[in-house]
Amino acid sequence: MHALTEAQIRAGLINVTQSERKNLTLPAEFGDTPWSAMDFYGARDRKLALVGYVVAVLDDEPTGLLLRQAESKPRSRAQCSWCADIHLPNDVLLFTAKRVGDAGRRGDTVGTLACDRFQCNANVRKLPPLAYTGFDREAARAARITAMRANVEAFVRDVRDGL
Repeated sequence: MHALTEAQIRAGLINVTQSERKNLTLPAEFGDTPWSAMDFYGARDRKLALVGYVVAVLDDEPTGLLLRQAESKPRSRAQCSWCADIHLPNDVLLFTAKRVGDAGRRGDTVGTLACDRFQCNANVRKLPPLAYTGFDREAARAARITAMRANVEAFVRDVRDGL
């Protein structure tokens, strides 16, 4: 992923009001973001505990969503819908995003289970364990990265297009 500026992130948010866009707070360490090791940008708002946002590049344009964390946590260990990692070092939470346009103004939302701090980029880049003799760990890692990118992009498109 190419480096994004704060202005690009704010401008790319497609399911927010002007006040939500203006009040968004980026992480203090935003300047240290390892862009080359990311396929999407995700962060939690440091001032609003239940708010996060993700930005993926769709059709060469940064396209982002404001997400709200559900107030209750899953009762059992959930699997992230994006990275699908089964050895997670972090929690997985339910996030919802308002749909774009009239549907969102009517209250329509789309939900997903995602890593609590959007650690998916790091999770899929870990070298998987050797499953059997001759198992190509690098190919497996590349496949996980590709699948995660597709999962995040599909979620963003679903919120944007209402599919």
